[in-house]
Amino acid sequence: MKAFNSMTKFGAGLILATLGAFAGTNAQAAGGHGCGTYTQTDGTEVTLECSKAPIDLTNKASLQRGAAMFMNYCVGCHSAQYVRHSRIAQDLDIPPELVEKYLMVTTKSIGDHVTAQINPEVQGEWFGAAPPDLSLETRLRGDDWVYTYLLSFYEDPSRPWGSNNLVLANAAMPHVLYNLQNELGKAEYEKRVGDLVNYMAWMAEPVRHDRKIYGAFVIIFLLILLIPVYLLNKEFWKDVK
Repeated sequence: MKAFNSMTKFGAGLILATLGAFAGTNAQAAGGHGCGTYTQTDGTEVTLECSKAPIDLTNKASLQRGAAMFMNYCVGCHSAQYVRHSRIAQDLDIPPELVEKYLMVTTKSIGDHVTAQINPEVQGEWFGAAPPDLSLETRLRGDDWVYTYLLSFYEDPSRPWGSNNLVLANAAMPHVLYNLQNELGKAEYEKRVGDLVNYMAWMAEPVRHDRKIYGAFVIIFLLILLIPVYLLNKEFWKDVK
């Protein structure tokens, strides 16, 4: 009986661990305290709650729009060294010739990784530090944190680039989406930023959607397996007093 109880506990632990794999990294990235704090003009400190990022890795149209935004607005400064252009074409259902024509702005071979257009050493001189690689940024910070960060820029004449950020105060990154924000309405701009973050979430873990599906099947399998194991244990121990 002790062996069965131990096995039952192990099975329950395995199920809980699998369920834990479904959880996002947003709470961890935000430290459980939203997306940071900022001080209002009256000196009051306010906690900034994270906005929910519209992550849907099955939405290929959103991922394709996000890939275009990433190449147009991000790769000038940021690299994505763990992502190949060929993988973008394959997973996002984009014909390779279109990837080569429109999305390969820093390399010549579709098998190359995504690199920054400007030399990191030069950027270090401009910004004080080289911009980080964005391959795993959403796994490090969380989808909601990145989404909220990109939506939280505001004008600040005291800063070198004329902008600041509520989530990450005195960020070295300029508001690269400023013109796009002015051209689009609030709802459309948030949708476009959502597409970008959706693409970054795919970029950080291309198998994320498949992992969740496999996890669901594992849980179902373990729950079904628990039934014959319980009945078998009951049959083995029925004559033991």
